[in-house]
Amino acid sequence: MLHWLKEKRREQIRKTEFPSAWREIIKRNVPLVGHLPPNDRRELEGSVLVFLREKNFEGAGGLQMTDEIKVTIATQACILLLHRKTDYYPGLYSVIVYPHAYVAPQTVQVARGIVTEGVQPRLGESWTSGAVVLSWDDVLSGAIDIHDGHNVVFHECARELDAQDGSMDGAPILTDHSMYATWARVLGGEYKRLQQDTALGKDTLLDQYGATNPAEFFAVATEFFFEKPRQLRQQLPQLYDELRRYYKQDPAQLTI
Repeated sequence: MLHWLKEKRREQIRKTEFPSAWREIIKRNVPLVGHLPPNDRRELEGSVLVFLREKNFEGAGGLQMTDEIKVTIATQACILLLHRKTDYYPGLYSVIVYPHAYVAPQTVQVARGIVTEGVQPRLGESWTSGAVVLSWDDVLSGAIDIHDGHNVVFHECARELDAQDGSMDGAPILTDHSMYATWARVLGGEYKRLQQDTALGKDTLLDQYGATNPAEFFAVATEFFFEKPRQLRQQLPQLYDELRRYYKQDPAQLTI
């Protein structure tokens, strides 16, 4: 009953008129949307309305929250949800936005029994407590340049999708149980190859940060899937196909 009521409420939200000022923000800040088919843009606008209604946005580091910030972030988050039955990132409650890259505490085990503590500059992160933290400067630069393969919102939202089964391990919930074996073989194999190439100092298509762990690999691969789809399809076709089946999108077919 509660699920039915939630879906009815969301259906009414999606039918709400989308503000023209928000369309201008999307046109200016998220040019990828202009290359989507009209039906996808309509679906996307409905999802943005739901996302903005259900998620709490907070400014940090002196940043004053605006519609431009919220709409720019929500649009990119909802691109990952197109064509799929979704619960709109159910584990995500708050989006915390800093004006610039920020520093966060970091603890690193450098050897058995030896731990170092310090701080690390960050562009974004996904917390298990239900929050995503983002740098507005990097959100905007990543959205405007749709060919650089870097998009902090795609990255952190991919981690949220990954976490929906209870763990961030590079294996999100797939629509069919039979898909998991191929997913593990393809993504696991490419992850290991990226680790090996990174260790050997070789040039790689994917950002070598993806060699950190399987969760980061999935997040990095998601960035490249949407921002460098043709290169990904050409050089890593099996990885591209797995992401295409998962996201139910084929961005290499878009005219960009």
